[in-house]
Amino acid sequence: MNIKLILPACIALAFVACSDKDNSLSPIEQSSETVDLSSATVPVSSETVPLSSASVPVSSATVPASSEALPLSSATVPPASSASNEPPMDEIPPAADGPFDPNKKYTFYGAELTGTELFKYGRFEARMRMAATSGTVSSMFLNYDLSWKKGDEPWNEIDIEVLGKDPTKWQSNVLTREANPSINDLTSTEKIHDFNFDATKGFHLYAIVWTPEYVAWEIDSVEVRRDVIGQTHGSHADADQVKFLTEEQTLRFNLWASKTPSWTGKFTGEGLPVEQHIDYVRVYSYDPATKGFVFKWQDDFDGNSIDYSRWSEGNWEMENVMYRDLNIRVEHGLVKLRLDYEE
Repeated sequence: MNIKLILPACIALAFVACSDKDNSLSPIEQSSETVDLSSATVPVSSETVPLSSASVPVSSATVPASSEALPLSSATVPPASSASNEPPMDEIPPAADGPFDPNKKYTFYGAELTGTELFKYGRFEARMRMAATSGTVSSMFLNYDLSWKKGDEPWNEIDIEVLGKDPTKWQSNVLTREANPSINDLTSTEKIHDFNFDATKGFHLYAIVWTPEYVAWEIDSVEVRRDVIGQTHGSHADADQVKFLTEEQTLRFNLWASKTPSWTGKFTGEGLPVEQHIDYVRVYSYDPATKGFVFKWQDDFDGNSIDYSRWSEGNWEMENVMYRDLNIRVEHGLVKLRLDYEE
């Protein structure tokens, strides 16, 4: 490891193993007190990431990807449970039209689980097994619902994406666009990070943290990237992306196929069907007085369908696929997003 960390011995207590599907709440969730998850974070990136007014360079080799990963603080929610407590590796049902035939013409279907609640700042966690085959995108993200209109509407979006060409890596991104009809391009700050594991082979804890002062991304309770207010990308109105993230956003998860092979790999339909599995979603609200977070709700996806008071299903075209509700199902305490085809 390229970084030597000296921490109080009590930090080790954060590693007490527990099941992520345990319905009992952690000590921070049983209390109305806020939790400050920012002061002890450890940024990990292949480039310099500012934590404050001073920048701290951290080697990409320091990304921990196991139960030995350093927690953000002693109050951090427990990371993913051990393999023995993971949901079963269900066999993915075959496509309706049998094995893929490159000589046939297919219609491809993906899925988006779209949150109905609006958020302005907070902490958003999901324990997931991602999906990947060449050309696909498997994601968790926050999005201002009217961003797609462009024109007089601004664009606000924060992403975690696994790109089909390599499931051992993932992309963090902030997308912004000022509300100016003469501007079509988005300001995008994509960064690729190593998982040090295959995201399609097991469950891991993914988190987006959004505050007025910074946006952070975490894998298994370890901060990998942080963008702070004051970082600029150009001189346009949305150049300070953290400052420009002012719109209320919804939490979303989707699985689709891209038309940009240089980004995701070439999509042909080979390797389908694939599925993204979500074990649970946790949401925390942001407390501006303490700059901490308060547990708000958790969805364990028990039962036979999604909670329609909290979620809806996408039904629009996304590049190479159409979203449809048939491609979202709930089984064995998991919500499953599916990418498949029909002749």
